[in-house]
Amino acid sequence: MTEENIGPAPTVFIQEGPVRGLVSTDVRGGKFYSFLGIPYAKPPVGPLRFKAPVPVDPWLDTFDATQPGEIAIQADFLTKGMVGCEDCLNLNVYTPQLPAPVTPKRLLKPVMVFIHGGSFLLGSNRRELHGPEILISEDVVLVAINYRLGVFGFLSLEDPKLDVPGNAALKDMVLALKWVQRNIQSFMGDPRNVTIFGNSAGAAAVHFLVLSPMAKGLFSKAICQSGSALSSWAYAHQNAQTVAEALALPYTGDRDLYNCLKGLKVEDIFQAQSKIDQESIKCNQYRFIGAVVEPPDWRGPKFFSEHPVRLLLSGKYNKVPLLMGYNSGDGMIVDGMVEPHLNYIYWTEKEYNVPGLLHLEKGSALSRRLGDEIVSFYFGNGPISRDTHLRQFYDITTDNSFLRGIFSSVQHHLRTSNCPIYMYRLSLDSDLCFYKRMLGIELPGVCHADEIGYLFSTLLTSAPEAGSVEDVAQRRMCRLWANFAKYSNPTPVLDPLLEITWPPVADHQNVAFLDICQELKVEFDPEPERMKFWERIYSEGLLVSKL
Repeated sequence: MTEENIGPAPTVFIQEGPVRGLVSTDVRGGKFYSFLGIPYAKPPVGPLRFKAPVPVDPWLDTFDATQPGEIAIQADFLTKGMVGCEDCLNLNVYTPQLPAPVTPKRLLKPVMVFIHGGSFLLGSNRRELHGPEILISEDVVLVAINYRLGVFGFLSLEDPKLDVPGNAALKDMVLALKWVQRNIQSFMGDPRNVTIFGNSAGAAAVHFLVLSPMAKGLFSKAICQSGSALSSWAYAHQNAQTVAEALALPYTGDRDLYNCLKGLKVEDIFQAQSKIDQESIKCNQYRFIGAVVEPPDWRGPKFFSEHPVRLLLSGKYNKVPLLMGYNSGDGMIVDGMVEPHLNYIYWTEKEYNVPGLLHLEKGSALSRRLGDEIVSFYFGNGPISRDTHLRQFYDITTDNSFLRGIFSSVQHHLRTSNCPIYMYRLSLDSDLCFYKRMLGIELPGVCHADEIGYLFSTLLTSAPEAGSVEDVAQRRMCRLWANFAKYSNPTPVLDPLLEITWPPVADHQNVAFLDICQELKVEFDPEPERMKFWERIYSEGLLVSKL
């Protein structure tokens, strides 16, 4: 997606210095302003590699914000080779209006800050997948951030003197939100009305920010799209020894490893994490990168000093209105992560399906029994194959990796917060579902990440014809999301476009959710039998969990 400039280049003055942007056009023909690649932190290189981010220094010359910023180090989607660089801590700002010399606060616009997904290994704020042209037409200010990925963002060492306790990428997000609080009014945004939203790993990160004391006061609402803090894949174990083994280094302690990593080429670290990732993909297990509880003897600012699930259950978190949901075929994403011919491990290695959050020892009697029960519930007791049980395979991966955690999170927030909670299911299987098409999946359902095509313009989706199913769906989803950002309510008034009132969840025994299909419809209790099954699995497993 190419940048454009249809008028005189706008210059905005922020606390760090002046920035020059672009004038662009949204999908409705309206004008908006783009400011790309603005740094919010010092380059995390040299002595800052793996460390918590440091605010960027001010500048005197006008910063050129007309070109995309660098992306974090990651594998190219097609070639799998390394792209990006360490100096990636930048953000994009899109606004439909710039402030006058004196702008009353009541005229400031709601702000939506997007955190991209990608398993904490991939993704960026680039317009190729997250073009603002659709959402910006709802009269909001949109911010899209980059953060560190892989080992660079999630190395975690137990030695407190090394100052690398983990969660650096999550602290990148906190620093970006502090930048928003400090500067967004210069772009006509209201720092008192900031909604964070994200998909997949970005949704888990949004939920982590809701639960983290470090993010208190930095946002007022949150949207989690197909991810939550109850997704085991969003967590990591302390990963120093794993990284050392991938680098073929003898592990002699955190200090020796850290001294080695500080001087290694980025290509060597990238190759090591690629090797680990191929060996660690699990259905819903802890991984080598993700959130960790920081060591208790580390004295610096902690993103998590206790497990986020404990924070959720206790109610000791940032109480804000929430919108959480999933795609009807989220689990289809597994075909993009595990070669389809290897899917058999989900039923031949049954403990593969026992969630990592239960902290059960693999091979234990309870772990084996729960693995047997999970496979039996979804696949039955006869012969199993991908050809005969593909629907069931997508169901188990949808529930285990996504829906169960989201549904349970909604119920826990309902018990511990007085703020409204809205739940949705996206089930409209249309031409905007680009990832499902790429994977060649023919069964009904909306694949993981395919909600992106309903909220953003992308290189992988064509602009829908006016009045088509896709066009109406895009406008509806953007209206619902923007309404939530504006009013803490996705349907504050009866809207001819929406023709429905979306109620908040009011009863954890009868969970209301909006089914987003060709028509919008309020339903109750998604996949009730499957969710009851998982409630029993977790209740049994938690009896011996060391969480």
